[in-house]
Amino acid sequence: MAAVLTGLMRDTEASVGLVYLSVPGDRMLRLVLISGVSREIAAPWVRIPADAPIPVADAIRDRRVVWLGGREEIAHRYPKIGMVVPYDFMLAAAPIADATTVWGGVVLLWPVSHPPELDAREHRILDTHSRRSSRLLRWAADQDPPPPHPAEPLVVHPTRPSEPDPGVATAAFDLAERLPMGCCALDLDGRITFINTAAAELVDAGAAALLGRRPWEVLLWLNDPAFEDRYRAAVVTRRPTSFTVTRRSAPSLLFELYPDATGISVLIIPKAEGAVSGGGPAAGAASAFVSGFGTGADEASPADAAPSADGEQVSTPVSAAPTRPGESFGVTALYQLMHLAASLTEAAGVRDVVELVADQIVPAFGPDGLVLMTADEGRLRVVGHRGYSEEFVELIDGKPLTAPVADALVLSTGVPLFFPTHEDFHRAHPGAPRYGRRNAWAFLPLIVSGRPVGSLVLSYERPRPFPAAERALLTSLAGLIAQALARARLYDAEHSLARSLQTALLPHGLAPLPGIDVAARYLPAGQGMDIGGDFYDLIRATPTSVVAVIGDVQGHNTTAAALMGQVRTAVHAHAAAGASPGDILARTNRLLDDLDADRFTSCLVAEFDLGKHRLRLASAGHPPPLLRRPDGSAEILVVPPGLLLGIAPNVTYDTMELPWDRGSVLALYTDGLVEAPGLDIGTSMADLVERLAVSRAPDMDRLADELTLHVKYGAHRMDDVALLLVRRPSPQA
Repeated sequence: MAAVLTGLMRDTEASVGLVYLSVPGDRMLRLVLISGVSREIAAPWVRIPADAPIPVADAIRDRRVVWLGGREEIAHRYPKIGMVVPYDFMLAAAPIADATTVWGGVVLLWPVSHPPELDAREHRILDTHSRRSSRLLRWAADQDPPPPHPAEPLVVHPTRPSEPDPGVATAAFDLAERLPMGCCALDLDGRITFINTAAAELVDAGAAALLGRRPWEVLLWLNDPAFEDRYRAAVVTRRPTSFTVTRRSAPSLLFELYPDATGISVLIIPKAEGAVSGGGPAAGAASAFVSGFGTGADEASPADAAPSADGEQVSTPVSAAPTRPGESFGVTALYQLMHLAASLTEAAGVRDVVELVADQIVPAFGPDGLVLMTADEGRLRVVGHRGYSEEFVELIDGKPLTAPVADALVLSTGVPLFFPTHEDFHRAHPGAPRYGRRNAWAFLPLIVSGRPVGSLVLSYERPRPFPAAERALLTSLAGLIAQALARARLYDAEHSLARSLQTALLPHGLAPLPGIDVAARYLPAGQGMDIGGDFYDLIRATPTSVVAVIGDVQGHNTTAAALMGQVRTAVHAHAAAGASPGDILARTNRLLDDLDADRFTSCLVAEFDLGKHRLRLASAGHPPPLLRRPDGSAEILVVPPGLLLGIAPNVTYDTMELPWDRGSVLALYTDGLVEAPGLDIGTSMADLVERLAVSRAPDMDRLADELTLHVKYGAHRMDDVALLLVRRPSPQA
C-alpha cells in the first residue's frame, strides 16, 4: 500500500497523501498511511466517523471523487477543516473500492498552482490506484487470519532519485559554511536536521543544542505560535513563506522558508534596526499571529517578503518578547484544541468520546501516556488509554472514589494536580505505581455541574514544568471532555434501552420446521440513534404450511421499533389464523389505520404450502424477493405491487402463486441490503442475484453470511439489514 501511495503521488505530483481504511465491525475510518506531512499535522484526522462531514468520508459513502479548489471552497463546504488548517491548497478525496466492497479512501493535496480541476489523466490515475489498492486489500482480507491494521499511521517518506556522493555532500557542507547568511534544514516534523555556523551564531545557540529540536521549542524568543504557524503553512501549501522577528536587545532576523516533499530549507538574514515595514514592528507576537492568522500575507513590504511559487509575497513581521519555556502552546496544539472541541460536540456515545480524546490529545499535547476513567458505582473505571500496557491498566482499574490516590482525589476536591518530576509525585504518593520511566503527571478532574464524571491522567517521560498557561489549557480541556462524557453516557443509556426494545421484538431464533431449511441475519446500522424498524418472522400456519414475513417500518427511533412490534404481532396472528398472504396484509393495514400510526410500513408475506408444493406471495411496497431454482439459476420475482401499509384504510393486496420445487431457495430482505449512497439499486440487486446464483454454500447459514458479507465488512451502513432465507431441501439433502 505504501508503494502504491508513493506511485500515486509521483504520477499526480501531489504534495501530501493520506490513506484511510474502514475497519470491519467499526464505524470509523482509520488513517493508515501519511506522506508529505507530519503525524502532528494529520493528528486531528487519525480516526474519522464514517458519517462525518469530511471529504474522504463523503467520497467513500458516495463512491465518487470529491474535489476542493482552494481555501474558500474548503471553508464553505468543510468549515472544520478550514478552521484547523487555514491555508491555501487544493484537495481531492477518492474511494478505494471494487465491485462489491468499499475498503477506504485516499486524500491528496496540491499547491494552488495546480489547475482549477482534475484532468482526465489524473482521474484515470486515481481509478488505477483504487483498483491496485483494492486488489491488495482483498488479498489481505482473504488471509487467515487477516493482517491487523497498524496501531499508528505509517509515515511514507518520498524516495530520492539518488543518494549524494560523499564528495558532493562535503562540498555542499562547505558551501553552506561559507555563506554570510544563516541557513538550516527542517524535516517535515519541524526538527532541525542541519544548521550552519552563521545561523547558530545569529540565533545565539550552539549547533549541538539545536540539532534534532524544533526551533520554537529550544529558542525562547521563538516560543510563539507565529513561527510554528509559518512552518505549518509551508508544509501544507508547499509555498515559500517568510517572517521577521524583532528582538529587543539583538538585530532583527528575517526567516525565509522554502519547502519541498522532504522538508524545509530556511534562510536566516540579519536586518538593520527598524527595517520592518508596514508601520513598524508588530505590537506583539500575539497580535501578529492574530492579524496573519491563516491569511498567508500581511503588511510587510515586498522587499521584506519571500516570493512564492506563483510570485505572491508572503511574510509576517513578528516582535518577540522574552518567554519562559512552556509559557505558550504551539499553534498545532491550539488548532487541535479547536478541532477537538468541535469534534466532541458531534461525538455520540462514550466510545466516540474515548477514541477522540485518546487519538487527539497524545499528538496535540505531547503526553507519552493517557488514561481516561469514568466514575461508576463508587469506583473509577478505565474506559480508554494510550501508552500503557494492559497489565498496568488492570492494576489501576476499579479504584474506589474514596481512595487516597491522585486520580480519585482530584474528583473529591475538584482541583487538578500537577507533578513536574517523579520526586514530586513520589513525595505526595509514595505507594503509587510508576509505569516505566514516567517522570511527570497531570491529574485532571472531569466534573459537570458539581457531579464527578471521571478523571483524565496524562504522563510524560521527561520532567515537565507545567507553567500556568499549560495548566489553564489542560484544565479547560478537561471541562470539555467532562461535558462530552456526560452527554455520551446519557446517549448510551437511551441507545441501549432502544436497542433492547428492538431486540426483544425480533425472534430470538427460528425454530426448525420439517420440510424447509431456514437462516436469518439482522445487522443494525449502528449509526447514531438509528434503531430501525426492520423485522422478520417465520410462522407455522397449519400442519402443512409455513408463512415467512419480512418488513420495514419507516423511521429509525424507538417509535419505529415499537410500531414494528405491533405490525409483527398482527401479521403473526393473522398468519396463524390461516389467512392468505394478501389478506394478512389487508388486515394488518386496517389495524395501522385504527392505531392512527403516522409511519408507513413495507411488508412481504410468503406462504409455503408443503403439501401442494406451491408458494404464494403478496407485497406491500417491499423490495421483491429473489428465487434460486434447482438448476442454479436465480431471478428477481415480480410480485404485484401493493400500497405501503398505513397509507389508506381500505386497500386490497393481490396474491400470486408459483411452484415450490425441491432445491429452491427464496431470499427475503430489507432495502438496507441493496441500497447505499451512490449505488444504483438496479445494479445492486442484479449483483445480489448473481451472488445467490453462483454461491456454492453447503447450508443456509453459510449462504446468509455470503449474501451479507459486503454490507458487514464494506462501507458504513446507513440502514439496518434483515435477511431471511427459506429452502425446500432436495432429495439428496
